[in-house]
Amino acid sequence: MSGCLARIDTDIDTLAAAVAGGRPVSAGDLAEADRLIHRLQAQKLALIAQADRQRIAPAQGCASTAHWVATTTRSGGAAASAQVSLATALAVDLPVTRSAMEEGSVSTRHAQIIASTMSALPTNLTPSERALVEDSLVRDATHLDPARLRTAATRALAAARRPEAEVAEHQETVLADQERRADERARITLHDSGDGTTTGHFTVPTGAAHILRKVLHSMTAPRRDHHNAQVNTPPADLDREATDTGGPSRTHPLRNDDWDRLGWDEKRGRAFTDLLEHLPTDALTGKVAATVVVTDDPAAGARRQPRGNPRRGVRRAEPPPVGATRSDTGHHHSTGHARRLACQAGILPAVLGGRSLPLDLGREDRFFRDTQRTALATIYDECAATGCDRPYAWCELHHEDPWSHGGRSDLHLAVPLCGFHHRRVHDPTFHTTIHTNQHGTKHVTLRRRT
Repeated sequence: MSGCLARIDTDIDTLAAAVAGGRPVSAGDLAEADRLIHRLQAQKLALIAQADRQRIAPAQGCASTAHWVATTTRSGGAAASAQVSLATALAVDLPVTRSAMEEGSVSTRHAQIIASTMSALPTNLTPSERALVEDSLVRDATHLDPARLRTAATRALAAARRPEAEVAEHQETVLADQERRADERARITLHDSGDGTTTGHFTVPTGAAHILRKVLHSMTAPRRDHHNAQVNTPPADLDREATDTGGPSRTHPLRNDDWDRLGWDEKRGRAFTDLLEHLPTDALTGKVAATVVVTDDPAAGARRQPRGNPRRGVRRAEPPPVGATRSDTGHHHSTGHARRLACQAGILPAVLGGRSLPLDLGREDRFFRDTQRTALATIYDECAATGCDRPYAWCELHHEDPWSHGGRSDLHLAVPLCGFHHRRVHDPTFHTTIHTNQHGTKHVTLRRRT
């Protein structure tokens, strides 16, 4: 085995020399390097599993395989324990995941999510049902990033073809357990550095972190920069579409004149400071910074019976059924957690176009409205341009059919684009294609005209 590792070491030296030599790099090179790393990680985990079977740890004077891994790799106890758990699961219970890792199509992070999802499945599943779930998770892992895979995995039971009510109940259990553990781990530490600054570290539930991230993104968005002295009117050649969500430009008091020279971490630091300095301390029990968007299919709504006094015409729907809800930050909550937030923030149903939310404005309004932005938050997390990961909070709403050519400010014609891609869409040197999938989400592809 040492000879194999030595040859890999030599090949890495050869690769390092090629990179240092300035050879042209392609996207395929990066993808292949990533695939090979995944393959090597798979073999590392296989080595750990084999060492566990062969009881290497006692011979090395270690109390457990995790202790041996931590000592050998200097990875720390918690990380080593996680590696041993994953290695054992791959070797014993997850043959499809192990094979995908060995091929290099699934990363260690993806495999950890698959393993934890499989371990949380109901114990009454048959081996064939478990195999269906693992197959589905591995397929998802080949095209989803870990965060999206973790969200999709909450409904993993659907792959076993179990009834929808059972899938929703299991999803609720999984989310509620995640939230309980997240609440238990929440903490913050602050240290006065003695030089006028304070450093700290915090751990909070992901839903709360999404709210903070959304606020900071909004405060630091390049085209919504409240820290600059002047919010400039976009050039005329952008057909004024760049102000779709902002209206006319405004002049703000001069502050942070070094803003353009700051890095993003520093900008977020400034924004966080502003946020802390302007907390509404006179209303600390007021509304939270997120809208809870409750997603529900029409069939489920029809199944719920209204309650109230029919003689007085009072009809009130039952609370949402068991299952996940989604906030406008893109985070999924259990039903219980959503109801708690609803006491503070209110619930906006995902059945769009209600009496109080004018979502289709036709030609009456030049700019898209906040209600439309909130509605689109039910289906978008990021810029609609293919491959762009800039957050939805940064995006401007572009008219798919240009306003100047008779386009309407209707919800189904709004396309969220970051400032960079919005400018590209209006750049005549680029050809733009907008595709709408079956879920109503738009994807924008741009290529330079030749």
